[in-house]
Amino acid sequence: MSSRTSANLPLQLASAYTLLALYGSLYPFSDWRDSGVAPLAFLTTGWLRYTTAFDLVMNAFAYLPFGFLWATVLSVRLKPGAAFIIATLAGGLLSLNVETVQNFLPSRVPSNLDFASNTLGAFIGAAAGLRWGRDLLDGGRLHAWRERRFLTGLTGDRGLLLVALWLLTQLNPETFLFGNGNLRGLLDLPAALDFEAGRFIELEMITVAAQTLAIALIGSRLAANHPVLLPLAMLGAAMLIKSFAMMVLMQSVLGFAWMTPGTLGGLALGIILWAGALRFTPGEQQALAAMMLMLATVLANLMPDNPYLENTLSVWQQGHFLNFNGLTRLASSLWPFLALPWLMLFRR
Repeated sequence: MSSRTSANLPLQLASAYTLLALYGSLYPFSDWRDSGVAPLAFLTTGWLRYTTAFDLVMNAFAYLPFGFLWATVLSVRLKPGAAFIIATLAGGLLSLNVETVQNFLPSRVPSNLDFASNTLGAFIGAAAGLRWGRDLLDGGRLHAWRERRFLTGLTGDRGLLLVALWLLTQLNPETFLFGNGNLRGLLDLPAALDFEAGRFIELEMITVAAQTLAIALIGSRLAANHPVLLPLAMLGAAMLIKSFAMMVLMQSVLGFAWMTPGTLGGLALGIILWAGALRFTPGEQQALAAMMLMLATVLANLMPDNPYLENTLSVWQQGHFLNFNGLTRLASSLWPFLALPWLMLFRR
C-alpha cells in the first residue's frame, strides 16, 4: 500500500463513522416539530426513569470508535496531547448537537446522561487511538500483519470494511440470518407476496444460501493464505453476533430464534456450494459471488413479512436502542449495494 493510501484510510474511516453516528442518532427523521422546551434544558434534567447502566455503556461504546479514529487522524498532524483533546471535544460537541436536535424529534428524548456517556466514550477512544491507532491503520506492526494475511492495498481495505459492515448487519434483529438488502422498510413499501409457510421456507432457504455463498466467496478472495479458514470464521462470527443481538436486545430465550428450517437449510446449502466453487478461478468466484448477491437481494425484497418474526419482535422494547437500530437497519438495507461495486470493479 502506498504511503498516501495508508494515510488516507484513517480519515476515510473517521468521516464515514461520523456520518453513520449522525444517521443513527437522528433516525427515523420524521415528524419534526417544536416541543416548546428550551433546546439545552436537557443538560439540567435528572436521571431518566428508563435509563439503565447497559444503555449508558452502549452509548459510550458507540462513540469510542469516533474518538479512536479521529485521534489517529489528528496525531499525524498535531502533537499527541492536542490530538487527544480535539478528538475528545469533537465527540462531545457532536453529541451535544445531536441531543439538542433530538428536541425536535418526538420519537427521541435528549438526555444529559447520553451526552456524558458519548463524551466519555470519545475520551476513551481518543486515548486508545493515540496508543494503538497508528499500529492498526497506518503502517505499524498490526498493519504489517494485516498486509501479510489479507488482500493488500485499497481494494483489500475496502473488502475488509465490507466484511466488518456485514457483521454489523447481523445485529439487526428485524431480519432473518443474512437477510440483507431489503429496501421496503426504508421506502415504506408493502411486501410483494402474501405469506404462505411452505413458500416462505423455500424462499428463505434460497436467499440464505445465495448470500452465504456470496459472503464466503468474498472471504476467500480477501484471504491471502487461508481461503477456507477466513470464510468459516466469518460465518461463525455472524451466527454468534446474531444470537447475541437477539438474546440481549429481546429475551435470553429468543437468542436462537433465527434458527428456522429455511435458515439452517440455506446455510448448509450455501456452504456446500461454496466448497465446490473453490475450484473455480478467482475471476469466476468473483462473478459467481456478484450473481448470488444480486439473487439474494432480489429475493429479500420480494419475500413476504414473517409473522412469526414480527411476533417475536413484539417483546422488543427499543428505548435507547433506537440509535443503534437505525444504524443497523441502514447497514442491513444498503450492504449488498455497497458490496456489488466492489465485486464488479475489482479485477485481479
